[in-house]
Amino acid sequence: MNILAIGDVVGSIGCNFLRRHLPTVKKLKGIDLVIANGENSADGNGLTPTSARHLFDSGVDVITTGNHSFRRRESYDFYDSCPALLRPANYPSFAPGKGYEVIDLGRIQIGVLNLIGVVYMESMESPFEAADRILSAGTPKITLVDFHAEATGEKRSFGYYLDGRVSAVFGTHTHVQTADDIILPNGTGYLSDLGMTGPIQSVLGVKPELVIRKMKTKMPVRFDTAAGDCHMDGAVFSIDEQTGKTTSIERIQIL
Repeated sequence: MNILAIGDVVGSIGCNFLRRHLPTVKKLKGIDLVIANGENSADGNGLTPTSARHLFDSGVDVITTGNHSFRRRESYDFYDSCPALLRPANYPSFAPGKGYEVIDLGRIQIGVLNLIGVVYMESMESPFEAADRILSAGTPKITLVDFHAEATGEKRSFGYYLDGRVSAVFGTHTHVQTADDIILPNGTGYLSDLGMTGPIQSVLGVKPELVIRKMKTKMPVRFDTAAGDCHMDGAVFSIDEQTGKTTSIERIQIL
């Protein structure tokens, strides 16, 4: 079982790049399921029904999100009506949507859990406690977790905490792919951050001059998505269907 996880898709430019390249990647890597973080898929930040549908129509099976989940009010109803669009499960219970879904592929079921970190982020329910609550209710043998978090220490701690309880834990949010892919002692695949899908010449997808202006002046600046050539970052987790354990991890970057 090969599952492709794609790093944060930024703006329409990232969505369009994904659409052009995902079919080829799926064919070459023998992909059974695609998970993509889409919390920045709308131009100007956040996610809209239009940007989410674009990703689904391009071959993404599950969309995860993060701290920008609810930046766009027009997405609220879509979270409630679309089971494959997730927001972090440790958001307050009254938030639209849900953070966990089981995808039925016919011959096998796959669980996808979305959680958000709390270090250098907004205060939320502990992701450790939220994971315990959801996993204790029973999940498929193959279950993957998108942990949308800032601090690498929190991400790695969380990976070890879930080692042997889920098939894979991959981080999103920082938009820079890490090189610390590892299969943990009890068979859980781990990567601190998948990276980003969007413009190469950018600061996390944003025009560099705008971020520099913000850093220098400390004044409000509208962040616009950069233009130019793009890349698509992610990782392929190969998982044993009998044990639910990761057997290999392949980081990818499509230019």
